Amino acid sequence: MQPGNIVGPVIVAIGVVIAAIAFAVISTLLQTADAGADLRMSRLEEALATAEADRARLRADLAGLRTDLARLREDMSLMANRTATPDPTGFDLPDEDFENPPETEALTEAMLLAKTRFNKGVTQPKNRVMMEVLGAPRDNYSTDCQSVTNPRLKALMETRQIGPIRVTMLRPALDSLERIMDRLNQSDPDIHDKIGTAGAVCARFIRGSTTSVSNHSWGTAIDLTLAGELDPFADGGTQFGLLILAEYFNDEGWFWGATYGREDSMHFEVGEETLRAWAADGKL
Repeated sequence: MQPGNIVGPVIVAIGVVIAAIAFAVISTLLQTADAGADLRMSRLEEALATAEADRARLRADLAGLRTDLARLREDMSLMANRTATPDPTGFDLPDEDFENPPETEALTEAMLLAKTRFNKGVTQPKNRVMMEVLGAPRDNYSTDCQSVTNPRLKALMETRQIGPIRVTMLRPALDSLERIMDRLNQSDPDIHDKIGTAGAVCARFIRGSTTSVSNHSWGTAIDLTLAGELDPFADGGTQFGLLILAEYFNDEGWFWGATYGREDSMHFEVGEETLRAWAADGKL
């Protein structure tokens, strides 16, 4: 073969080799670049997930702080109104001052309501529970108050003077209410003396419903006033005096209506656990 005839194939062979090397280099570079991009993307995604978790945690912390602040404001209000005024002279007050403490100020003042403090361990009894334990108060209802016609339930009712109010309810509920009012009279006689009632027994539908029966229908609920004033319905706040009352009602196993979806702070009703305990003890 002549030398001139070899040059062409050699050049082609060299070109093929160079192209193969170039392809290998470029492929390696692309793979390296892809791996680097994937690594950076993975790190960015991890950082974003961490940031989202931190933001969620901060939101939860903020919500907790707001709840704590509301509870602190409420506690400070309770302390400010229930703590006896100190003697500016620095000496102990005489005994008669403790026997006749000054009246609680701002009895009907609207207070911020921290719902999570109340009704712990007390369940609001639904109609199903009331029917199971006490039966139907009557055969038909409307939005107006009607009398109880169930003979068994009527036989359990009694009218009694309890402190400043005269009320008709189930006898076990009246016994419980007497204990609450006695305790209130010992600790806060000024509040006790200003208690009034906006009604107890009232067989009717609950406000705004044509199917759910009010627990007033069974004589296990009562609406209270302070100094002749009703607490406004569903305004998110409550009268100061009702905060004190709520503690005593909760201790007796009554549910406070302030924690309803539509706040009803004047309303107190016997809790499900208490009703079932009364039934088990033969009181119903």
